[in-house]
Amino acid sequence: MKAPIVNVQGFIDRRFGGFQLQVVALCALIVLIDGFDTQAIGYVAPAIVKSWHVQRQDLGPVFAAGLTGLMVGALAFGPIADRFGRRPVLLFCTLFFGVLSLLTATANSLQVLLAFRFLTGLGLGGAMPNAIALTTEYAPRRVRATTIMIMFCGFSLGAALGGLAAAGLIARFGWKAVFVVGGAVPCLFFAFLPRGLPESIRYLVVRGGRNAEVASILERIDPSMRPDPAAVFTVEEHKPKGFVVAQLFAEGRGRFTLLTWVVFFMSLLDLYFLTSWLPTIIHDAGIPVANAAVITAMFQVGGIAGTLLLGRLFDRFSPYAMLALTYLGAGAFVVLIGTAAASTTLLVATIFGAGFCVVGGQIGANALTAESYPTAIRSTGVGWALGIGRIPRRTPSARSATKGSAARTSRRSGRCSAIWCRKGRARRASRRSGATRRRAPFSSKRVGSSPPRRRSGACWCSRTPACAGIRRSPTRSMPACS
Repeated sequence: MKAPIVNVQGFIDRRFGGFQLQVVALCALIVLIDGFDTQAIGYVAPAIVKSWHVQRQDLGPVFAAGLTGLMVGALAFGPIADRFGRRPVLLFCTLFFGVLSLLTATANSLQVLLAFRFLTGLGLGGAMPNAIALTTEYAPRRVRATTIMIMFCGFSLGAALGGLAAAGLIARFGWKAVFVVGGAVPCLFFAFLPRGLPESIRYLVVRGGRNAEVASILERIDPSMRPDPAAVFTVEEHKPKGFVVAQLFAEGRGRFTLLTWVVFFMSLLDLYFLTSWLPTIIHDAGIPVANAAVITAMFQVGGIAGTLLLGRLFDRFSPYAMLALTYLGAGAFVVLIGTAAASTTLLVATIFGAGFCVVGGQIGANALTAESYPTAIRSTGVGWALGIGRIPRRTPSARSATKGSAARTSRRSGRCSAIWCRKGRARRASRRSGATRRRAPFSSKRVGSSPPRRRSGACWCSRTPACAGIRRSPTRSMPACS
């Protein structure tokens, strides 16, 4: 008698039941915690600067270390998961970044903080591509993009909750409390995760030799199904031979792989810069640290809204065209952030719009990449795209990023940006010390001449309406920001 053949992918495509929803929910919780811990350093940066009395640019290497850890983790754990399975890698990475986040709270110097952020990044970077791959392999084809993007909303939600929680935690307990919460939650979650998180059923079929596990998972998906012990389980894929990374360029996938890497690099450059420096930039515009963290959270709230809408559009229309339009909108909103600091309402609106397009576009790119690679190399394809996207690059410091926008804002709003005032103080101090060449003495003996007028310290701030008014006043008193 011929053994019955069960098409596993066809079986999954026909239904979307409670067990599949459980897998998606668990993956969403993992990336939610991932999002909280990934963005934590951006939310606490202003508090660290104040607590340790360091310059903002001194935190640049710390941000870069976290980014490097994310890159190495994604590049390394993607191929490992394609070799040993999604489930063990997800479990390990969740516990690993939880423990390292707890250790980050013990840092007492920039060097120690840098090392802990790098190690935490390894776990964070390894968890993300495998959560995407596992969700893809349990989602029906008709709603796959929507399912992946809704699952990945957990990352944006975690980052947004991080901003809201950071505002209260920093005010009450200090910045280290943010890392304590970010480490305690995944460690507690790990105690329950192994019971509910299965291995990818499509991965088990492609690898072969584990029919009993496949049959058990099918029964959990559909309790009424009783697979024949002799059944042959299949998917419309085959197990490739050779180095798994080389398979990303095999069978005509090379062009898609290279273009995907370019998209991820540019998209994550925007995402990294905005999430890392927005709180500091907003604070430099004169908004308190607590309010800056809350306003920054709107970036992730916009990302959640964008993801929910774009997921359906990706399933209904061409995902490539929708992704291009989304990134076009992202460019416009990012430009507007630099001109909206004069109005808090306008700033919130533009940050929300930037999150809608930047975060929504990145999550859409994740879904598109996961759908495009076969099961045997899916974690590698997503992991390497995320890893290449996080190649360390030099980004402007918060000081250089805010200098121009703060000056423009002050001219419109009438408030002194304090940048020109600091320049004035430096120049006045330099002149008093004799470090700069002085002009020739003014001679008051010429006919019709008048004695030299003493310059006020406010003259260097005359670019702003507030300080220009002080300069024109009879008393010429120093501005408050000096």
